[in-house]
Order: sequence, then structure tokens, then C-alpha cells
Amino acid sequence: MAQSSRRCYCSVPRCSSNKQKNPYLSFHDFPVDPNIRASWVRAIRRDEGPSFQIIRGSTFVCSQHFAPEDLSTSASGRIRIRQGVVPSRFHWNDWRSSQAPESVFILTKKRFGAAGQDDFQKMPDPGDCTEEGLLASVVAKDHDYACSLPGKLDTATRRIEELELQVLSLEMQIQQLTLKKKLPLIFRFCVTDEDFRYYTKFNSKEIFAVFWESVNPSASRLVYWSKAQRSAEETPSPQRKPPLIDELFMFLCRVAAGLQEKTLSSIFEVSLPTVSRIILTWTSYLYQVLGSLPLWMTREQVQATMPDKLKQCCPQVRVAVACTEIRCETARSKNHTTFKGLIGIAPCGIITFVSKLYRGSISDVEITGKSEILALLQPGDGVVGDEGFQIEKILSEVGATLIVPPLKKPTSKPPVKTQAVAGLRILVERAIRRVKEYHIWDGLVPLSLVGSVNQLWVVCCLMANYQGPLDLKGDKPV
Repeated sequence: MAQSSRRCYCSVPRCSSNKQKNPYLSFHDFPVDPNIRASWVRAIRRDEGPSFQIIRGSTFVCSQHFAPEDLSTSASGRIRIRQGVVPSRFHWNDWRSSQAPESVFILTKKRFGAAGQDDFQKMPDPGDCTEEGLLASVVAKDHDYACSLPGKLDTATRRIEELELQVLSLEMQIQQLTLKKKLPLIFRFCVTDEDFRYYTKFNSKEIFAVFWESVNPSASRLVYWSKAQRSAEETPSPQRKPPLIDELFMFLCRVAAGLQEKTLSSIFEVSLPTVSRIILTWTSYLYQVLGSLPLWMTREQVQATMPDKLKQCCPQVRVAVACTEIRCETARSKNHTTFKGLIGIAPCGIITFVSKLYRGSISDVEITGKSEILALLQPGDGVVGDEGFQIEKILSEVGATLIVPPLKKPTSKPPVKTQAVAGLRILVERAIRRVKEYHIWDGLVPLSLVGSVNQLWVVCCLMANYQGPLDLKGDKPV
């Protein structure tokens, strides 16, 4: 594997290449296979012992000792050598001689042939002191560049070699850039797990890969609303320009990272209407796909994942609920409208219920009654809410009870039940905060998305579960 450290030195005798002096070269570790390693040691004419020890990560052979066809560039941009290749280009086998240019003297003899050689032989002796001899001597000295100097020729040859290696390095860089350009944008922007968290809100590349594999089969059959219109008019639709995975990346950049559509249009090199169409299509698609997954947990699942402290004092808890609001633009520039929704989480910290959005003037009792959560509750279930959640009456109609953290005295230590219920209330607030960390909710939802705001809200709530359940002691997944 090629090394990129600036402290790399070539271990071949009479080779003074190093990464700082020759940055266009790549440096390669000795092979792990003992047979191939022994072939390398024999090829470079060195013996392992006290004066030469092979240490992985410290002992290298530079790329100029390999034939060009033995080198290749991987998809990640690293320069690699073919399996089983042995270095073969060294000073002692005169591998540069075939590339060395002929001297001017040899070229002159070839050009003038025998006649030219006779002319050189007929030149007067430079030691002649006559006027004619001195003149001939001056002429001879004036043309002494025909006899090449070995030192200068070696310097020129080395310089030519360096330039050739630089050209080879630049060609490999061009190849790397070409390969990178063919990669989807998501893999050019998201290299580390931190990049994935910033652009997509998924904790790592592996988690995003799981999500992508679950939606890719059906996403490949997506039909855009404009395409459906054109099909009705019997007009062929143009082929998608971004790859399908980049369409999902564009949606996540808009929703999770909060990038504006104008910015996305420049990054993905598509028109602004195309950006809007892709975001609306993926909003509707993910709402259908994620909404079809079983979200509500059974009693057995709740019991199996419930924290021990809560299981001891409140085993009947099925869900903890809370309401939150978002704001959207209206046709009037100075006004905005508010929507309100209900979120429920299981005691383990997973979001298990998301209601539709309602006008902000609706009360907690009304939104609980209109949502479908009452149909999911069973007799004996406990619902955790805050003090202002006056839903005891409608819960009693389905046999469920409301559990509210009791008010504690400032001087007394809260009992275990109070701590457990209060901790679950905190988890609800953290779940809501996690959803609102999708930057699409930072300000007013733009007017272009108001028609899909309900779907967008549900999608963000369901995608938040891919970040893992919340921890009672912090925001890190358990």
C-alpha cells in the first residue's frame, strides 16, 4: 500500500528518493507474504540483518523501481502495485539507458556521416601557433559543445527522469479526479461519520446504508408528478440527471442540513424546478414507505424494553406523550400560520406515535381525541403526560389512565416513582428536540412546502428513530 507520510525514504541502494524531495512518487511497504518479501529483498540486493531490518510502516520501495504497467490507481485515489509484482528498475541494471538521449557529438556524426568525420579529422592542431593554426584552434574551441560532458549529461538525464515521473504522477491525479467525478455526490461530500451526521442526521455511513438498502428497491420505480402529466400528454420525459441516491441526498440536505433550494440547484447542477420536484416527490414517497412500517409497540415489546426502574414502579406505562408546534409561511408575507402535533414515545425512548398536524389553536384534549392514539390504547395502559395535559376523561373512555409526575416539596427527596416518570417526561422533550434539529424547522417552513408539511413532519419523526433510542442520562443512543 502506498504511504503518504512526508517521512518516507526508499530503501533501495543508491536511491536517495524521499517523500519530501520527491512528492510525486509513491512509497510502498514490503509485502506480508514471506516468499514475495524475499523476492523483493533479493531484487534490491540487500540482506536482512542488523544493518537492514524490514519494519512495516517504516521500510519502503519507491514507485520508480516498478514498471509503469505494475502501478494502478484505486477507486479511493491511492496508488497501488499489482499483487505479486517485484521491483525491477535499478541503477545497476541500467534501466535508464534506454531513455537517455544521444549526445550532440553522436548526432552530428550520424548527420554528416563519413564526410563529417573526415572534416573533424582534418582540423588543424590547436597547438599550432601560426595565424592559421590559432584561427583553427578558436574555431575548434567554439564548437566544443559537440563533445558531451558526462556530468552535465547525468544531471540532464536525472532531470528528465524527474519530469517523466511528475508527468506520470499528474496523469494518475487526473485519473483519480476522473474517478471521483463519477462517484455520487453523497460519497464526495460525506466521507466521515461526522459528515453523514451533518448532511443527513444519520449517525454513521453504516446506518445510512441500512436505510438506503431498505428504500432503494421501491425508490427505483418512482414516478414524478410532472412525468405523469407528460405521460398523459404522450410526451416522453427526460432521463433523471442525478443518480437516485443523490436524489435522496438532495432531500436530506434540504431537510436535515437546511440547505436552500437555490444552493442545491448549484451543487447538483440541476434547475430550481427540478430541485423542488425531487424534494416534493421524496417527501411523499418516504411518507408512504416509512408510514407503512409497524410503529406502535405491543405490550410485550414495551415490557421487554422498559427500564428496570420504571418497570418496578410503573409497569403499566405504554407511552409518554407531548405536543409541539411548528410555523409555516402564508401567502401574506408578514403573517405565518402555526401547526400543532402530538408525539408519543415508548419507555425505551423510541418514537412510536406521530399524529397529523392541526391548526395551532387546537387544545391538547382536542388533538388527543382527534388523533388515532386512543384506538391504539388498551384497558389498563398508562399514559405519561405533563401537569397541563388534561386528558384523564378521554383516556378513561378506553380504560387507560393518565400518569403525571407529582409535585415534590423542595426539601424532600423525590421517590423512585417520581424520578422514573419525570425521566420519561424528559425523554419526550428530547425526542421532540431531536426532530426539530432537522434544520427545515429552524424558521418558517417555506410556502412551497406548506402543502406537504404534514408528510414532511411525519417523515422527520420517523427518520429520527434511525438515530437510536434516547438515553435517560443524555442524548446519546443506548
